[in-house]
Amino acid sequence: MNPVHVVLPGDVDDATVPSGGNIYDRRVCERLDVRELAVRGTWPRPDDATREELARGLAALPDGAVVLADGLVACGVPEIVVPQADRLRLAVLVHLPLADETGLAPDVAADLDVRERETLSAAAAVVTTSPWAARRLAERHALASGRVHVVPPGTDPAPLAPGTDGASRLLCVASVTPLKAQDLLVEALATVAGPWELVCAGALSRAPDYVARLRDLITRRGLDGRVRLAGPLTGEELDAAYAEADLVVLTSRAETYGMVVAEALARGIPVLATAVGGVPATLGSDEPGILVPPGDAEALAGALRGWFGDPGLRDRLRAAARRRRTELDGWDTTSRLMAEVLEAVR
Repeated sequence: MNPVHVVLPGDVDDATVPSGGNIYDRRVCERLDVRELAVRGTWPRPDDATREELARGLAALPDGAVVLADGLVACGVPEIVVPQADRLRLAVLVHLPLADETGLAPDVAADLDVRERETLSAAAAVVTTSPWAARRLAERHALASGRVHVVPPGTDPAPLAPGTDGASRLLCVASVTPLKAQDLLVEALATVAGPWELVCAGALSRAPDYVARLRDLITRRGLDGRVRLAGPLTGEELDAAYAEADLVVLTSRAETYGMVVAEALARGIPVLATAVGGVPATLGSDEPGILVPPGDAEALAGALRGWFGDPGLRDRLRAAARRRRTELDGWDTTSRLMAEVLEAVR
């Protein structure tokens, strides 16, 4: 069987900007027979040189080649991708709809939405990471449901996290961007008493203006020394941060799946998250965590007070997280499902 050609953002292995999408891409590529075309650039709106590099790379692929393209690369440049879709067998993997990125100007979001629709309409298959995301894409872009496939992320095996004192160490694993809404978490924590400490582990380079505003907010709320922006953590450093965590917090304004939620549950760590997108399904029905409305600092603060003030609640959430841990699929399942989609495309 001929290999699958995978089109990736060029930073897929850059440890300074880790992301759930990059981890997903890498884990799948490790388990399938692939040839990688990684194109470095400012996706989804690249410069002319990057566009030319992608165009040359796609044009060099043989007729009938099976191509799996990360939507961050493919969906913003339909004028390059769509003409090639007539001769290639193209599947597009959408981690997050382009227009759902927080902070975009309305005209930019609208333009990206149109571009994404054009690309996905030309693809033989669209792959996304949760049933919620599949429904959203099908409705948003008028795609036949049979063309949209769900291939959820897996989780890596991990030991149970011992935590600290069972309550006070909070961990947020997410790029520091408006989409992930760490500002909301800081505003909520500023009203919560107790000896808590928050570690934010995530890239600081994606939205530097937002990072600067967040640092200023931390100082204005008197939380220097209690809220730490640790930057991107990977490998043993990230494992150590999870091991010390009593509660993982994810306050995103949008999520298609919520890989951080699964990573926390794989270690038996309870989760406090916003009820957006695919997050509730990832968390599961056994209540191994707390869900709050997105964008609601008051609700988030109330949930945090409940966590700190109720040892029985903490025990129940921790027990449920450990049960949920046994229900999570690994990356081999993800790769098998992806292979089935690509074989159908072939």
